[in-house]
Amino acid sequence: MVPDVSTGSDSRGLIAYLFGPGRRDEHTNPHIVAAWDMAGAPDPGRDLAATYSQLAKRLDHHVDLRTRELGGKKPPQHVWHCPVRTAPGDRYLTDAEWAEVARRVVHATGIAPEGDERACRWIAVRHADDHIHIMATTIRADGRRPRTHQDGRRAQAECRRIEAEFGLRRLKSGDLTAPRTPTGAERAKAERQGQTVTARRWLRERAYAVAAAVQTEADYFTVLQSLGIKVKTRLGPESGDVIGYSLAAPGDTNSAGEPVWYGGSKLAPDLSINRLRERLPDQEVADRPRFAADPAGPWQHTITAIQTVHTALDSDDDATAQAHLAAFGDALYNIASATPGPHRLALRAAASAFNRARRSATRADHQAAHALRQAAKELVYASNEPGGLAIALLFATVHLARAAAKWHEQRGHQQQAAAADEAFRHLQTGYQQAAAPVLADLTRRAPRAETTRRFEQDVRAALPNHADRILTDPAWTALTTTLAQAETAGHNPRRLLAELGARRDLDSAERPAEVLNWRVTAQPNRRAQAARKRSTVSDRPFVSAMANPPATLVADRPQPQSLRTGR
Repeated sequence: MVPDVSTGSDSRGLIAYLFGPGRRDEHTNPHIVAAWDMAGAPDPGRDLAATYSQLAKRLDHHVDLRTRELGGKKPPQHVWHCPVRTAPGDRYLTDAEWAEVARRVVHATGIAPEGDERACRWIAVRHADDHIHIMATTIRADGRRPRTHQDGRRAQAECRRIEAEFGLRRLKSGDLTAPRTPTGAERAKAERQGQTVTARRWLRERAYAVAAAVQTEADYFTVLQSLGIKVKTRLGPESGDVIGYSLAAPGDTNSAGEPVWYGGSKLAPDLSINRLRERLPDQEVADRPRFAADPAGPWQHTITAIQTVHTALDSDDDATAQAHLAAFGDALYNIASATPGPHRLALRAAASAFNRARRSATRADHQAAHALRQAAKELVYASNEPGGLAIALLFATVHLARAAAKWHEQRGHQQQAAAADEAFRHLQTGYQQAAAPVLADLTRRAPRAETTRRFEQDVRAALPNHADRILTDPAWTALTTTLAQAETAGHNPRRLLAELGARRDLDSAERPAEVLNWRVTAQPNRRAQAARKRSTVSDRPFVSAMANPPATLVADRPQPQSLRTGR
């Protein structure tokens, strides 16, 4: 059951909508199921003699009295509105049950506490099977405003109790860190234009992807503009510094032909200018990441950084752990940008899903996750890695997403845990799509029997407690090929297996040989490193995101002509 609290200042306009046909004639049999006074609330849905104006006048009675006391100045935002909707698949609720829901919600939110004869006037209108609209005017009979602090959170908590008592689907409780959901008008507009997502969500996804890729605030705005997105900044009156910004999608205009603007914080809480600055400090060019001489470097750096996040999640420092989850959210966008192949769609879906898991009520210490964020930024401009490092990186993300879901669940972050779990499923799908042909190729190129027997002895010596499971794992043959490659690259297989096996417990791994295969793959080529140290070739200079925005940020951009109709 989902409540959605908002405020406004047009009583009659909202009444006309509630009792009208709807934007697409979807309203059927509109009528009042509950009110502050059922006898005193005219019902235009059931009484032909009742009018919208009569109902508005009755609801606005205390507002009008207060307006006269204020010398004709009407109290601002005096209309309180809260649709309450059951989840898809829930059973049908009767009018009597919806009436109970309405009375409990207005009591819980402070609009009309039970037994308070001076409470605000309110009505609950039903015009569909699966939801009601609660409308109230927020002036009490004594002229005071109701105590509605955190009314949204209180409405959510009451709906969780109602779900349990009514036998409805139990939804996840929020913590006021979720992004704003698109309005009905935004969804209807996208549907009319044949768009799969609303302009708000499209902008949010691009803003997250750009913020993950760039290094500074200036680059952030420049790349957004290079994608055709309109940017409007708000400057401080005295300092002249940017204190806020708004974005508009290409060609997205209202009925007057003007751009439809969305403030950064209205797209998502961590896209506000202040939250962005915590992750995008204005550094000197010299501090920016450079392309490594080794093409495998960015991939290996990111794998190592992701593996260290597990330590942060296991610690008692929630601020550091939350920072690493936010940085992991950025990394997922960059991994999707840098990874070729059909599994890129699954990676994009994972990045989008993890956005809800990247923030919670715990304030993040973003400096603690600087290494992961910087390593992931290198990926955006790195050349595609032709070997198995990309698969090893995907494998690491799968396990971290599962760990993130567990971390949130342990702290009661229900929505974040569900989002991390959804991202885990997308990453698992992407990994399986990418890994299957690579593992098959490694299996096909297995070394001869003599070498395989030697590696078997290494496994039994280095990992005696896991040897039987490793050697019977279907991925064992692929691992022998990878071990042979590591040996050629300058590693001692037995020493390497002992080191990697001790890094994290293999007891819970269903496929221990597969786990080791990707851990071995991620190890640097020692002989190549030694050769590079003797080389005098310098790193290729950093290529600014301002001049070369990642190609995947441009993909799926809606065409301007498809967004020309008004909201």
